Amino acid sequence: MRKPIYKAEKYTDLKDMLKKTGEKFGDKTAYLFKTDVEGKFRKVTHKEFRDEVNSLGTKLIEMGLKDKRIAVISENRYEWGVDYLAVATGTGVIVPLDKALPDNEIESLIIRSEVDAIFYSNKYDKVMNRIREQGNTNLKYFISMDLEKEESGIKSQKELTMQGRKLLEEGNRDFLDSKIDNEKMGIMLFTSGTTAISKAVMLSHKNICSNLQDITSVIKLTSEDRFLSFLPLHHTFECTVGFLYPLSTGGSIAFCDGIRHIAENIKEYQITAMISVPILFEAMYRKVMKSIEKKGKLETVKKGIKISRFLLKFGIDIRKKLFKEIHDTLGGKVRLFVAGGAALDPETEQGFNDLGFTMYQGYGLTESSPVIAAEDDKYRRIGSIGKAFPSLDVKIDNPNEEGIGELLAKGPSIMLRIL
Repeated sequence: MRKPIYKAEKYTDLKDMLKKTGEKFGDKTAYLFKTDVEGKFRKVTHKEFRDEVNSLGTKLIEMGLKDKRIAVISENRYEWGVDYLAVATGTGVIVPLDKALPDNEIESLIIRSEVDAIFYSNKYDKVMNRIREQGNTNLKYFISMDLEKEESGIKSQKELTMQGRKLLEEGNRDFLDSKIDNEKMGIMLFTSGTTAISKAVMLSHKNICSNLQDITSVIKLTSEDRFLSFLPLHHTFECTVGFLYPLSTGGSIAFCDGIRHIAENIKEYQITAMISVPILFEAMYRKVMKSIEKKGKLETVKKGIKISRFLLKFGIDIRKKLFKEIHDTLGGKVRLFVAGGAALDPETEQGFNDLGFTMYQGYGLTESSPVIAAEDDKYRRIGSIGKAFPSLDVKIDNPNEEGIGELLAKGPSIMLRIL
């Protein structure tokens, strides 16, 4: 079994994680947003974020939603994270829905999951209004992320949060004092996997927190790190690694404006780390190399790579200084890229590492919360997914002559079951 590299904080559940890390990193920036003034950003601290989670959660319980299932669907945004944790850390079961689903699939999953309430952005107003009119679901509350006040029976998240804050000031501790059973389902995720019909994966707080602990024990991030949120938050990869992980380390998060703005966002937000799928990193690497070639510096860079590879054998790393111009095009702060979801082109992984950007590849799936294995500074080989995480036992079942077979995994981050 793989041994941890770093000491990781232990959490019994996500409520425990928020409490411990909030006390430690309360004044640190948790979220960064653009303003109307170029170069000026609005910041939300870890304490402010947790206060909003507590306020909304308090109101949800007061509305009679304790132990109920509550869905959330929207583009990547701040409110999504507040909703996820306001439900998961004291109210009930959170059900993140795929933002790209057609209307009929959204309705189908709402019916299948038997949710009593749903948070959504104005992009989904039309489908939610139709679902309300049909009245064929369990939904009692439709909660808009964008309304300033309740309109025509549709609740306003902003208004509910303010009402929850008032309840807290009056001494209501129903949410704050709520207990989490970390072995029961706290998160319900729908994944298509290899079948046409989506499956409901049951995850517990123990599942998620054990995966967070494993990640922390092999990959070093600090409160000075900043993530660019690009992959959909309902994906377990982005949710665990790109959302919950930076929150647990006191890091900060900025939201990407879209695929065409990635390089620009990385630079302006001074991003240090990013997770994504291989196709994105491969496109980024091709763009970097094409730019180098266009400037007539390709041969110079190739020579620099040979020199830096030689010096690395003696523990001397000059890559960031040698390729400073390339790093500056991405803001000069990026140090870590993590790819998952498919096999990463070895040329891209080697290329980014040669230029001084640490590039890891990992493997996992929704059913494992999600990461099963990943590279790190100790265990890495180009083209590999690294070693299995410390808490997991894995083996190849019935391998053929080439060692290829079904991967079996056992451990605390493996789902409860499929619904």
